[in-house]
Amino acid sequence: MSQPLAERMRPTTLADYIGQKHLVGPGAVLHKMVEQRRVSSMILWGPPGVGKTTLAQIIAHQVEVPFYTLSAVTSGVKDVREVIDKAKNNRFFSTESPILFIDEIHRFSKSQQDSLLGAVEKGVVTLIGATTENPSFEVIRPLLSRCQLYVLKSLEKEDLLSLLQRAVETDIYLKTRDIQLEETEALLRYSGGDARKLLNILEMVVTSAGEGTVSITNRLVEACLQQNPLAYDKQGEMHYDIISAFIKSIRGSDPNAALYWLARMIEGGEDPAFIARRLVISAAEDIGLANPNALLLANAAFDAVQKIGWPEGRIPLAEATVYLATCEKSNSAYLGINQAMELVRQTGNLPVPLPLRNAPTQLMAQLGYHDGYLYPHDYQNNFVKQQYMPDELRDVKLWKGQHNSQEVRMTQRMNDLWNEKK
Repeated sequence: MSQPLAERMRPTTLADYIGQKHLVGPGAVLHKMVEQRRVSSMILWGPPGVGKTTLAQIIAHQVEVPFYTLSAVTSGVKDVREVIDKAKNNRFFSTESPILFIDEIHRFSKSQQDSLLGAVEKGVVTLIGATTENPSFEVIRPLLSRCQLYVLKSLEKEDLLSLLQRAVETDIYLKTRDIQLEETEALLRYSGGDARKLLNILEMVVTSAGEGTVSITNRLVEACLQQNPLAYDKQGEMHYDIISAFIKSIRGSDPNAALYWLARMIEGGEDPAFIARRLVISAAEDIGLANPNALLLANAAFDAVQKIGWPEGRIPLAEATVYLATCEKSNSAYLGINQAMELVRQTGNLPVPLPLRNAPTQLMAQLGYHDGYLYPHDYQNNFVKQQYMPDELRDVKLWKGQHNSQEVRMTQRMNDLWNEKK
């Protein structure tokens, strides 16, 4: 067969779609969209092989609108504009916008993402973007605000088994073979919840078995993969579970486990920049003010990996990993900014106290801007008591030092300066 099994098995309706019941099951949000034939722009976020592209194609097929697709790996701003112009010209009297599907949208630059804003805002196209990376970090805020975010999960064991059985029974080629699924543990383990990988492995095993009955066992699968280790994509294997274990090992101060999970990612072909970014985040979120040098070292490791490349880049990554895992831990800054942002959402745009305002013009000075501000450096210990919060929040405390040597000293200093706040 010219087409790979994964492509031959790609479903065309929601009824045949496997997994993601929280999105496409009866009564779920995407199921309702398709039923009502009113689709809004969305970002589909999930690991490889869980059906993001297939879901976009099914939505377009069942809503019966034109479907345009771009790959962020190969497309530029010019390609985006050409597709938008084509969609605009081909719309005719259709009440529903054509769907523009962008695979790996996280790889689009800011300018490429900016070029989508107008068309999405005006409804020229309905955007469906697919990403394996957290959209909060990789998709610009104006575009993210115009889209609904839907999270797709790794396929469950039951989903994968159902997919295997369907492939054996219905595929135009496999159903002509006598295939016995005697053991499936190795198939599921190597697939890592990735449907495409699972079907690729199944096809490879059947093809390598030659003519006659194919009895699929764990030993047969393992033997085939050892003979052809590049026949499946190691980069996506257990991607999210392993990075989660890595970060939690650092947070839990276990350098041995952290190094193990780092090695799993390196051997699995993970993007070094992805690992380095997570180290920087961990340094700020989990070590924080307990050891501010952690963020400097993590950022230095990120720079080093980009400068020296691979495989030597594993050494600064390991150094940063061990350092972060053995540091004292604090999330006081993380908790503080989250609490501050929630307070801002609740209280809105409270006015800045007049002494803290800038007064670059005579009118502003006449209105009292900057009047009464005390310059701390003019006072002993470079400190003077004055109000910095809005009047309504003058007694609110957002940062609370935690019990590590660094923050105990910081807390003591704040108590000494602001003794009425003890």
